[in-house]
Amino acid sequence: MIEARQVAAEKAGKPIFTGFKPERLERASYKLTVGDEIFISPSSDKDPKSRQLLSERETRAIPPGQFAFLCTEERVNIPDDAIAFLSLRSKPTKFRGLVNVSGFYVEPLYQGNLVFAVYNAGPASIHVARGDEWFEIFFASLAGKVSEGREKPGFSGIPTELITPLSHEFLSLPGLDSKIEKARDDLEHRIQGIEREHGILRWSLGLIIAALIAVGVKSCTASDPHAAVTTGLAHNSEAQ
Repeated sequence: MIEARQVAAEKAGKPIFTGFKPERLERASYKLTVGDEIFISPSSDKDPKSRQLLSERETRAIPPGQFAFLCTEERVNIPDDAIAFLSLRSKPTKFRGLVNVSGFYVEPLYQGNLVFAVYNAGPASIHVARGDEWFEIFFASLAGKVSEGREKPGFSGIPTELITPLSHEFLSLPGLDSKIEKARDDLEHRIQGIEREHGILRWSLGLIIAALIAVGVKSCTASDPHAAVTTGLAHNSEAQ
């Protein structure tokens, strides 16, 4: 059905998919690939806060607990007598914890790229490369043709209005855990520094007290010569 529609649409000069490849056909769907634009919500101040452009087979990692916008390489042209349904492919995405949180269908007469919003609900980072076959599109025929087109134009890449709400640091549970670990390490380091300083202070005070005692004893001895003579005689008597 999909291949027949694609061939007919190509003859009419309005192909359903750009870069159509028959080997991507499934029994009832067609596989779409990750394009050159990607946006991943920042998990720290050091992470990029804008869309990134990928070269062929270039890879990015979606950390656990983070959102991402993925744009398809292909542009689609939905026929006026069909509606399209979208899904993430199970093995490369769903089984690894990636969840589609964007729309699940495309209206008739839509033209443009498709943008998927995904969330990594898994325990580990998920790597994605340009050209990965992550998406599937299905078609269902309508009872008749749609006469009115869409008011809004289709996507041509990832729009800025989608990125802006997620451009600030997004604290996920793994991110919070990392911050807690860092805070604990910093606290332990500071405690060790304070203990080291206290040890040096105690040692210094001990030396000062010992010096003061020595000075005090010497002063007492110098101020009482009779006691010194008596002490000397006592020592001589004991020696005899």
